[in-house]
Amino acid sequence: MKIKTRDMSYDEVIKLPRHKHKNPKRPSAFFRWLLKFISEGDLKKVNFSYESINMDDIKDEPCLVLMNHSSFIDLEIAEKIWYPRPLQIVCTSDGFIGKDGLMRAIGCIPTQKFVTDLNLLKDMKYSLKTLKSSVLMYPEASYSFDGTATPLPESLGKCVKLLGVPVVMIKTFGAFARDPLYNMLQIRDVDISATVECVLTPQMAKDMSIEEINELLCKLFSFDYFKWQQDKKVKIDETFRADGLNRVLYKCPHCMIEGKMLGKGTKLTCKACDATYELDEYGYLKAENVEGKFNHIPDWFRWERECVKEELINGSYSLSEDVDIRMMVDRKSIYNVGSGRLLHNKDGFTLTGLDGKLSYKQTPQSSYSLYSDYYWYELGDMICIGDMKTLYYCFPKSGADIVAKTRIAAEELYKIDRKNKGFK
Repeated sequence: MKIKTRDMSYDEVIKLPRHKHKNPKRPSAFFRWLLKFISEGDLKKVNFSYESINMDDIKDEPCLVLMNHSSFIDLEIAEKIWYPRPLQIVCTSDGFIGKDGLMRAIGCIPTQKFVTDLNLLKDMKYSLKTLKSSVLMYPEASYSFDGTATPLPESLGKCVKLLGVPVVMIKTFGAFARDPLYNMLQIRDVDISATVECVLTPQMAKDMSIEEINELLCKLFSFDYFKWQQDKKVKIDETFRADGLNRVLYKCPHCMIEGKMLGKGTKLTCKACDATYELDEYGYLKAENVEGKFNHIPDWFRWERECVKEELINGSYSLSEDVDIRMMVDRKSIYNVGSGRLLHNKDGFTLTGLDGKLSYKQTPQSSYSLYSDYYWYELGDMICIGDMKTLYYCFPKSGADIVAKTRIAAEELYKIDRKNKGFK
């Protein structure tokens, strides 16, 4: 999938009128049918099936539908399960670029990822109470890098209590294995299934504290899809299965050098010390010419997180990268405005450039995570910062594998900074 882009100077972009908020629109019956019809082919290819749990009491009343996020097919799965009941879909605002009318007709609700959006709760409540539509939300907000859960917002429990509707969870199995984000949109031959379960009634949510709801949802969103593949003996024999794995496993555990890993074919190799692993057909890492440090991708990624946390604590963490800058200020285009420099340290992010015209700062407490992506709209690996008025999409000029580490650092820095300020 691609996105509309346009070259424009920074001076011109900042003068453009910002997009004005609009109430959600009840999804068009025709477009919902069309989306379901188009989806049937993809779902047939993956032999899709699903199981309903505790859904007998859910009839036509609007629900909050929470779903884990692995790949684009998630939307097709949700439509298949929920059709013909109306469904509004909370999605990233850049998905509206160049197709605002169509997205609204489908029933989509735009929001900025990892940016405080004061309109979102109001839009969700309007959809549930006024439009009488269910609302689909991916609370993780970002695709998983390593096949395990990403952080949930602390505001989720409060949102559940305020909305006062049944909470249904759709959990997929096989979607990540079929199309992991690091693998550059190369599709594997993997069957997909799902469960759809009512996990909270309005009365249950009313009787629980916000903390208890958050704890329950975090437990429900706990998963490890590489372990799932191994336990279910799901065979992935495509010869490109390790392509791009260096995006996730960017640090060598043998020589400790970052940015020299290369995932190609079925191998992951460090170009600094030649340590080589094979990603086998069942998702295990097998060391070839060294004593293996890890045989499980999430364990390696978890070790990288601990390394970043240590750097933050001892003060050695720092990112300084030349980047191409694209901006979003409306729903018409992503604007290519030029070059700059992105810095990240204990004080947060600083983006400068465009002949001294741009200087944007973002504190560690601005968000609990970071909007970062691999091969974003087929343009490249990307880090996004900004606020409700303007988003800055930063593409590393060096092509270095900094996306995963930067997201880890943003998450850990948020927790450290919060702890230092006396929050739990």
